[in-house]
Amino acid sequence: MNPIEEKERMLLEELESYGSIAVAYSGGVDSTYLADCAHEVLGKNAMMVIADSPSIPREELQAAVDMAAERGWNLRIVQTSEHLNDQYLANQGDRCFHCKNELFTKMETILSEFGDIVLAHGAIEDDKGDVRPGTQAAANHCVVAPLQNAGLYKKEIRILSERRGLPTARKASFACLGSRFPTGTRIELDAMTQVEKAESILRARGYTQYRIRHHDDLCRIEIDPAEFDKLMNERHEVVEAIKRTGYKFVTLDLTGYSMGSSA
Repeated sequence: MNPIEEKERMLLEELESYGSIAVAYSGGVDSTYLADCAHEVLGKNAMMVIADSPSIPREELQAAVDMAAERGWNLRIVQTSEHLNDQYLANQGDRCFHCKNELFTKMETILSEFGDIVLAHGAIEDDKGDVRPGTQAAANHCVVAPLQNAGLYKKEIRILSERRGLPTARKASFACLGSRFPTGTRIELDAMTQVEKAESILRARGYTQYRIRHHDDLCRIEIDPAEFDKLMNERHEVVEAIKRTGYKFVTLDLTGYSMGSSA
């Protein structure tokens, strides 16, 4: 058994030891892998809980729901209200805390009917080097991080996901739409919808890793530098389509996509 397989064995043993678990599922690489492992060892005693709010693009939500159905998972959709929380909308650097705190609070409420159940989320080893306010929310609600406990890194999770036939194995990184606003810039719901529409244009055109950064009437596109030529070749069509969402100016960030960027 190689080191990656040993880590997965440790993960499966930990999940099985819980007896029943509720996984904060988003449809991303990490939570999808965690969900699949939980389902393998616990079956219907593993519940996947996904949040539905304006912070989540409709396409992302539907894709996650469809995958859960295809894999036969026990899925629960909860309505979260972080977008009604003024501290979340203020976007003062702790946005992620308020988002995750809302999700974990809702999970605790709906899962109280199931008795003794463990809450889990998809934090991984890579996250330890980042400032992640959501981690504090998880600690406040006693949410466990099985992937982190097994010492799993993103690159390993992608390999293991590929072996399981999970379509997320090569999925690009994703974060809630609130992350598209510079820290200190208040999040407005209509602007969040505007960002979602602009990003759907890039997605429909086949871009793999992208972000729309919102600066009032200016849209700053972040994509992988490897796709700069593609964008230049179709820039007129892309610019016109994005302007129809309400932006006056459309720019390309020459530094390319930067994970965790909020400026």
